[in-house]
Amino acid sequence: MSTTSNAPRTALSGWGRTAPSVATLVPAGTDEDVRRAVLGAGDRGVLARGLARSYGDSAQNGGGTVLDMTAAARVLSIDTTTGLVSAEAGVSLDTLVRVLLPLGLFVPVLPGTRQVTLGGAIAADIHGKNHHVKGSFGNHVVSLDLMTADGQVRTLTPEGAPRLFWATVGGMGLTGVVLRATVRAVPVETAYFSVDTERATDLDDLMARLQADDDQYTYSVAWIDLVAKGSSTGRAVLTRGWSARRDQLPKKLVDKPYHFAPRSLFTAPDVFPSGLLNRATITAFNEAYYRRAPKEQRGAIQSIGQFFHPLDIAKDWNRVYGRRGFLQYQFVVPFGQEDAMRRAVARLSQAGTASFLAVLKRFGPGNEGFLSFPTPGWTLALDIPVGAGLGKLLDELDELVVEAGGRLYLAKDSRATAATLHQMYPRVDEWRAVRDEVDPQRVFTSDQAKRLDL
Repeated sequence: MSTTSNAPRTALSGWGRTAPSVATLVPAGTDEDVRRAVLGAGDRGVLARGLARSYGDSAQNGGGTVLDMTAAARVLSIDTTTGLVSAEAGVSLDTLVRVLLPLGLFVPVLPGTRQVTLGGAIAADIHGKNHHVKGSFGNHVVSLDLMTADGQVRTLTPEGAPRLFWATVGGMGLTGVVLRATVRAVPVETAYFSVDTERATDLDDLMARLQADDDQYTYSVAWIDLVAKGSSTGRAVLTRGWSARRDQLPKKLVDKPYHFAPRSLFTAPDVFPSGLLNRATITAFNEAYYRRAPKEQRGAIQSIGQFFHPLDIAKDWNRVYGRRGFLQYQFVVPFGQEDAMRRAVARLSQAGTASFLAVLKRFGPGNEGFLSFPTPGWTLALDIPVGAGLGKLLDELDELVVEAGGRLYLAKDSRATAATLHQMYPRVDEWRAVRDEVDPQRVFTSDQAKRLDL
């Protein structure tokens, strides 16, 4: 019998609110809490879960045990000389940013929300606006403590245990439970960013601008209009920048260069009807957003929230999509496959895809992670409300991505097939071999793992 049999059964879903499943949810504040749950998980297995910002079913384990890792959220040590930061897996990137900034340090990679745990950042090998020059989160992990299926804690480094380390980075929590990690932070002079903004008239104009000088910027991202048609197909607002120096700050900020006190302005109520975000409303939003952006602006000073996380001002913003929820679909195609990206954008535009959040970036070199998503090329991410015809559209895009030699991001996937996974991730069998060495009974599992036969 499972040792977690008295814990509550809870319906869990991803951030997209699709396909919820019921699991036994267990707070895991100590190593012993984790060990007890792992050794007594039962036939349905166990999985670690953080702040639930994976969009699909990768942090769910229907019928099994799910560990709430947010109960272990301490920052353990900071070395301001080396930039090395050690923390428990349940600490959020938001907390790390707040703790590090007064010391002149910043997290090395920051995704589209700060509400991600350290363990989740490693499991999904998250990326941000600086992948083209700094790589993904795993590149900056110096060591991690992993509890494997036998209840043992292994300290992994990329030099000392490369196979298991890189199977864990990007491994979606399926090699064990990350308990703690040490990450190398980066020095900064301020909590602000110097940002250049420009409008691109269409997709070709956007890609030409990115190819011309993107490597000169530390951070780069383009919002892209997926509803625009004709000569405006793929028009975009491109924002790129660097961490601001203190001498670049306006007078009112000079005396408080590390000030950072963001807060949610409101909580989205769970009352929005499905279908509120449709082609008509998104077309109006996209037109206003594109026209409001400056044609060209250099050196604007923006806060972390403005530059990285505009959606974080609204707590539970995913509720705006209604009870049916939404999918985030993100793919990458290699450089040299620009026509595949053109075809994808044209297909999305033709379908009238109702996505007000769609971003295009360039990835730099990938790392050694067997299942890590980023690889050199063009990546497009978009949120799409669940609705009629969506499955067929995404199946068509899957075929296009496979044909181009690209892949989907597992942390955002909620509907790909095992066959598609094999075509997109050629090292999946190598990853399985490493996982089977430490977890031959597949104690660690998820709804996504079962769907993809991982």
